[in-house]
Amino acid sequence: MGLPRKILHVDLDAFFCAVEEQLNPELKGKAFAVGGEPGHRSVVSSCSYPARKLGIHSAMPMTQAIRICPSLVIVHSGFHFYQEKSEAVMAVLRNWTPLMEQVSVDEAFLDVSDIPDESRLIALAIQSEIHAKTSLPCSFGAASNKLVAKVANTVGKKQAKKGTYPNSIHCIENGKEAEFLSPLPVGELWGIGDKTEQLLQNRGIYRIGQLADWPVDQLKKIFGKNSVEIHERANGIDTSPVSPDPAPAKSVSQETTFFHDMTDEAALRKKILQQSEQVGFRLRQMNLRGDTVRLKVRWENFVTISRQVKVGQKVCQDSVINELAQKLFSEIWTHDPRPVRLIGLAVSGIEDEAEQLSFFHPSSEKEDRLLQAIDQIRNKYGKKSLKRGIDLEKESL
Repeated sequence: MGLPRKILHVDLDAFFCAVEEQLNPELKGKAFAVGGEPGHRSVVSSCSYPARKLGIHSAMPMTQAIRICPSLVIVHSGFHFYQEKSEAVMAVLRNWTPLMEQVSVDEAFLDVSDIPDESRLIALAIQSEIHAKTSLPCSFGAASNKLVAKVANTVGKKQAKKGTYPNSIHCIENGKEAEFLSPLPVGELWGIGDKTEQLLQNRGIYRIGQLADWPVDQLKKIFGKNSVEIHERANGIDTSPVSPDPAPAKSVSQETTFFHDMTDEAALRKKILQQSEQVGFRLRQMNLRGDTVRLKVRWENFVTISRQVKVGQKVCQDSVINELAQKLFSEIWTHDPRPVRLIGLAVSGIEDEAEQLSFFHPSSEKEDRLLQAIDQIRNKYGKKSLKRGIDLEKESL
């Protein structure tokens, strides 16, 4: 057997809220929630730690959150800002090790077994670098496997000071995995949902340690073929590897869910234009391009319509993407102009720049140079540093 693995689980603390506080520093220290206005089927996507201290939590209906805290500030989601920050954090993590597995927009595993320092020192160094480069708070769990590292992170956050970002680092010593898990509620274990937790409690199993002591043949009545794996997890055993991203993106997309169902055709077309710019920018940042543009429209009744068109050549220019997307929208809108709940744009048929000699369309050299200049400005000064005239005109009204 080789040396024990060193696995880190990193989780950005209240990620959406932390980004919103950067966009609007006046939110710091206030009870606020990210989500839609109450009364429009909206739920809390995330909430600040002062709000959590009052009992508000993610997935709570916004109307209920307002009842708990009538002064709750509601902030609408800025998903493209979240994506930008997430990509910046993941870039930091990849610089530490190629064995990085991104789990979600704000969560990842790292295998740092090859780094000689202690797990706590490695986590502290990465935590400091993330803060220096993004100003975002994050917490770490460290253990010999992914399961225990993730649970350790959850426990560390709960033990941190309430009402503020945890910025915690919680490490579990090798060989102490089962001992660490034993007193924890059985619902903390991977694979144990609310219904399963209730079934276990009905059999007198409330703690992970009790589950670990339960005979495997008895667990088969609850978990079936997964009983052995669940029993191993309860004993702190998890051999699953940290799996780096297997392949580049098959598509680049941008979606917007409106807080009110949208019927204004001009506003919808403007949103498509904005999405075309966002998708085009991301394609160029990743040195990618695609040959298929797809538009998705979801009506107020949740029926979803998709249309796509294939281009003769791989593209990444905003204008080409927008022109094709607008044509697709005309096909949908002319046939059935209903209130729109969601609109999404994607470019697929992706190839890397190195796979083709011509990065841009040969007839658009002037636009190529313009886009390169715009991208440089936005990279240096932020995505909002340049605006179209139509946006400025609307702001002045």
